[in-house]
Amino acid sequence: MPRIKLEELEEYPFSVDLDVRISDLNYGGHLGHIHLLFLAHEARIRFLNSFGFTEFNCGGVSLIQADTAVMYKGEAFLGDLLTIEVGAGEPAKKGFRLFFRITRKEDGKLIALIENGLVSFDYDTRKSVPLPEEVLKICTADRS
Repeated sequence: MPRIKLEELEEYPFSVDLDVRISDLNYGGHLGHIHLLFLAHEARIRFLNSFGFTEFNCGGVSLIQADTAVMYKGEAFLGDLLTIEVGAGEPAKKGFRLFFRITRKEDGKLIALIENGLVSFDYDTRKSVPLPEEVLKICTADRS
């Protein structure tokens, strides 16, 4: 069976530390896959906020998630502090990609790599629209 293979960026200009909570665990006693995506979503919101953007107002357009790829590399458990690093790239006419590296802060263990494809969207017309020029700075800015 072919497996998804995601590559780490050389650097991630934004990071946030988030705890694994009891509500994040699955019946296997570790961080559940759905909750991993919730943590990545929280990091995405904070990343956008660092530029003064939100998912509903990103340079005058909204952003919707078009795709997600996840490569699991390790387990995380209750109380683990995770560092979620975020970088952006691959700008296109109507979107760009976000790249996430999630590690356990205590020992640097890689937990997962995630990619999101984001598309600029107009909720009034229900159609994708061109990405505003000012949003392209997300793909080139150093936010360390």
